[in-house]
Amino acid sequence: MAVVVGLLVAMAFGSGDFLGARASQQASTIAVLFIAQLAALAGALVVAFAVSSPITEHDLVYGAIAGSANVIGLGLLYHALSTGRMGTVAPVTAVVGASVPVAWGLLTGERPSALVLVGVGCALVAGALLAREDSDDRTADGRSAVLVAFAAGLGLGTSFIFFAKTSPDSGNWPVLWARAAAVVLVAVAVLVQRRRGEVAFPQGDARSLSLGAGGLDVLATTLLLVALRRGLAVVVAPVASLAPGMTVVLAWRVQRERIGRAQAVGLGLAGVGLVLIAAG
Repeated sequence: MAVVVGLLVAMAFGSGDFLGARASQQASTIAVLFIAQLAALAGALVVAFAVSSPITEHDLVYGAIAGSANVIGLGLLYHALSTGRMGTVAPVTAVVGASVPVAWGLLTGERPSALVLVGVGCALVAGALLAREDSDDRTADGRSAVLVAFAAGLGLGTSFIFFAKTSPDSGNWPVLWARAAAVVLVAVAVLVQRRRGEVAFPQGDARSLSLGAGGLDVLATTLLLVALRRGLAVVVAPVASLAPGMTVVLAWRVQRERIGRAQAVGLGLAGVGLVLIAAG
């Protein structure tokens, strides 16, 4: 069950990242993020009240920390995706994002089967192959986007850890609190940049893309919380890290970005890893 939910998380995250990046190409990244997080907050509010569950101060604190780390990582990812090649940026973020909770899970005593570990290794190698630079990426802007993508992965990976620390009986309240903390954090950043005249809010298609990104973000986060509570973080994180496969495919279909040989192999290896993790 955790693997299936993890795959849905990857599809939702990958699609949401693509929409957010497209919107950021037409408006300020921080403004796109603000609209997206408002949409995510509304979605999280509906789910939290629909699924009545008790909540403790512990869950609120960890949810807020997870949301803050998540939105910082997401903002960096949107920026990197809008300035670099999506087929390179998204996998770099995913590999780093998956490595953080995997390392944490192993350090704190999680011990999955050997088959699962092989599958995890395949998923991480797949991410590395997806992230291989083509000649078009070997520019100052391309290298900068990759560095920002690395930082984004650290933020997103850290959010995985704190979401996993919330209690299993708290329902969707940690996601709601995470989105609320994210909205406050982004709102402050918008106010600061607006005083400098550096904020261009999304209009038309860009606004619709931002709202779509927010909806997919809260869907993915909710499913992620379910997956983390039903399976090991060591299993869930690599499956969720397959999100760049969706981003790469969308970039190929919509923006006509070329998928290199290494990336094609990476997508295939990602599928093998998923099968091994599910079998384990």
